[in-house]
Amino acid sequence: MDALGIQWKILLAQTISFSIVFFVLWRFAYKPIFNLLEVRKTRIATSLAEAEKIKTELARTEADRQKILADAGDLANKIIADARAASARVTEQETQKAVAESERIIAKAREAAAQERAAMFAELKREVGRLVVQTTTTVTGKVLTPEDQRRLAEETQRQLS
Repeated sequence: MDALGIQWKILLAQTISFSIVFFVLWRFAYKPIFNLLEVRKTRIATSLAEAEKIKTELARTEADRQKILADAGDLANKIIADARAASARVTEQETQKAVAESERIIAKAREAAAQERAAMFAELKREVGRLVVQTTTTVTGKVLTPEDQRRLAEETQRQLS
């Protein structure tokens, strides 16, 4: 080894020196750094797992939200359809009430007109009877008895009917 230029004492001293420096560095520098890196690696893995879990939960929450919105939309459409149907029923009922009321008013007006016509016709008969009696009295020049007046009035009414 002397031919190669290796001196055992120096090599041994350097090896011991290197071992001591390596031990000190390993013990006080590398080991804490490796431990810190391992903790950081674990924390990153945990964070990634949590992020994946949050992402999954967010997707599920979004799906639930969409379902709730769809259900709310369906419910709103159903309520609107029910309101329209109720409105149509109320409109139909009110229309039927209005038609019935107008028919009642028309029937009442016809009845009143018929009664008025009958009253006018009766009045006309009496007036015509009175005029016939008066004309007969004037034409004949004699005073008619109440019996004659009644008979003439009845005969005139029969002819008018």
